[in-house]
Order: sequence, then C-alpha cells, then structure tokens
Amino acid sequence: MIKEATFGAGCFWCIEACYSEMKGIVEVYPGYAGGQTINPTYNQVCDGNTGHAEVARIVYNDEEISFEQLLEVFWFVHNPTQLNRQGNDIGTQYRSVVFYHNEEQKNITETFKERLTVEEVWEQPIVTEIVPINNFYKAEAYHQNYFELNPENSYCQSVVRPKVEKFRKVFGEKLK
Repeated sequence: MIKEATFGAGCFWCIEACYSEMKGIVEVYPGYAGGQTINPTYNQVCDGNTGHAEVARIVYNDEEISFEQLLEVFWFVHNPTQLNRQGNDIGTQYRSVVFYHNEEQKNITETFKERLTVEEVWEQPIVTEIVPINNFYKAEAYHQNYFELNPENSYCQSVVRPKVEKFRKVFGEKLK
C-alpha cells in the first residue's frame, strides 16, 4: 500500500537525496510544514518567521519498506539533539521533527525515540518534535532533486555529499 511520511531533519536537500535512493520509495519531494503562513516561499521560510520546517515528504510502498525503516534512516542522517539547527544551518526551519500522518506513525515514532533515549545513543537529549502534519506545502520546483541536479554546488559539496556518502555506506543493502 502506498503511504506518506514527512520528516524535518535540517536542510531538505540532504534528506531528499538519501531517501530518494532507497528501495520501496515511490517519490520524495522537499516542502515546508508546521507553520502558519499560507503557501510560503523558500525565502520566507529561511527568514524563520513562518513557523515552517524544511521537510521531505516521502511517498513509499509499505510492502517494500516499513515506516520503522524510514525512521531508522531519519535518526541516522541528522543530529536529533540539536535544537533548531543542523550544523551551520540555524533556525526553527531546520528543526528535527516527525510530522505524523496517523496515530500509528505517532506511536511508532514515540516508541522509537524512547528506545534511543533509554539506549543513550546520543550524549545529549533528543529534541525531535513529534507532531501531527499540518500546513504542508511543496517547495518550489528548483528544490526538487536539488543534489542530483546541482552536485557541484558548494553547499552540496560540503554538506549534502558527505551525508549521502555516509548514508550509502551504512544503508547500502536498502538502496535501489
């Protein structure tokens, strides 16, 4: 069955690039979620005043990949202990957040987060928000497949590429 998940883990180019390479993924596209501004632009979101987070909407076939497997990648590809930032990307638009689409996703995410907390996977507390999906807007067309289309961009070279390479090494068996 085709389902959707929405994750914020810093810059949406990074998480889109990773998830788009996985088996069972039908489509991944960057967007904005969780804010109050109607149909915000990238510049508005970057200003940090809309309340939106940069997110990736992941459309997946749950007969090929589970929500739990998507969460495993989510926790891996970013630092969930950094409040409103990922590395040098600072602001609420870069917050760590799971926007759940139903109660099952909420429960699975809360259980996963609790397990990681108990296991002390990170030295600092996990600050990831777990909230219902609201006010989602697809990002502008030039953000779609950004890393694939702009591999020589300096941000892609210094931030996206290292994350994608690390992801490929760890999750190689799950790649298309």
